[in-house]
Amino acid sequence: MIEKILFSLLGILALTHTIHAQEYTESGNSFNETMSPASNSEFPNAALAYGDPIDSPYERTNLRDRRVLPYDHIREADVMWEKRLWRVIDVREKLNLPFAYPDKPFITILLDNIRAGNIQAYSALDDKFTTKMSSEDLDQILNTTDTTTTFDPITYEEKILVYTNDFDPTTVKKFRVKESWFFDEETSTMKARILGIAPILEKMDENGFVRFELPIFWVYYPHCRQVLAHEPAYNSHNDVQVMSWEDILEMRMFSSHIVKESNVYDRRVQDYKDGVDMLYESEKIKEGIRNYEHDLWTF
Repeated sequence: MIEKILFSLLGILALTHTIHAQEYTESGNSFNETMSPASNSEFPNAALAYGDPIDSPYERTNLRDRRVLPYDHIREADVMWEKRLWRVIDVREKLNLPFAYPDKPFITILLDNIRAGNIQAYSALDDKFTTKMSSEDLDQILNTTDTTTTFDPITYEEKILVYTNDFDPTTVKKFRVKESWFFDEETSTMKARILGIAPILEKMDENGFVRFELPIFWVYYPHCRQVLAHEPAYNSHNDVQVMSWEDILEMRMFSSHIVKESNVYDRRVQDYKDGVDMLYESEKIKEGIRNYEHDLWTF
């Protein structure tokens, strides 16, 4: 008796499913027609309904909405000691590889924002940020011109053609950083503030050896902090934790060596040291600052 009841219920369910399927198909709303973009008049181009593609499974708004914290106000009366230092960041070192990230090197970020008017460039004739540079002045330095001799295939007349070599970002392998170290009596802390950054070009001789180095331009870093806070920097540890270039510079996540300290002769380390002694002198200057801070806390 129970088996007959179960078979009757299964038959009723099967019949109901068949009737609904026929009604759904006769109404013209079949499964294939519903899923086909070409047969749906409401979405003639289904790809446009999704918006622009993004290179991420989610929208990244961290850098877009970021605001930098302003520096604490420093009273001149609270600064009891100060030393100016000049450093060099070599992008070929392992810790500095984000500066040469092929997708967008640091020099490209600076140049794009300078041309867009977001960052002001200053002449490299001095490092005191006195002479402003325009985008045209910058292009004259970066884009060099050269000449070549050609011959007309008909008249065999010799012609000299002048062409422009576009700037190659990979030629910038070093950055010069000007910074100030000072002791603040109000907070009893030693602080370091970056004042300026300058990309450096290496001039080669005919044998491929470096003849000399010269900075291209200077940027005043305190005015660049907000712009650099929106520029992403490559984070080798975690792709989710996007870091900005303002984070890299403020947290001093780079490797460098001191090439100059403020002195009465205004000379660089290479002017009185050679070879490996230059690195020893750089460490000596760094150790002198550390010892000064340590001696202040000796009782």
